[in-house]
Amino acid sequence: MNKKEPQKPRFEPPIYVKYLGLSFQLFAVIGGGTWLGWWIQGKSNMKFPLWILLFVFLSIALAFYQLWNSMKGDERDK
Repeated sequence: MNKKEPQKPRFEPPIYVKYLGLSFQLFAVIGGGTWLGWWIQGKSNMKFPLWILLFVFLSIALAFYQLWNSMKGDERDK
């Protein structure tokens, strides 16, 4: 017959684990963008640090966009 087995409760890690992962993600994106800007800046031989500034601000914007999307996903799950 069609007996439904009770579902096992899903293990959810503590909330700080999720936010710890997000902090490492922010660090990696911003650090990677800064390193890329620094590397391009070294290749371009410009005195003004245009590439470093450009990639730093772009990576910060990208990191916060990813953070925003993650937070929006949390609201939908509730």
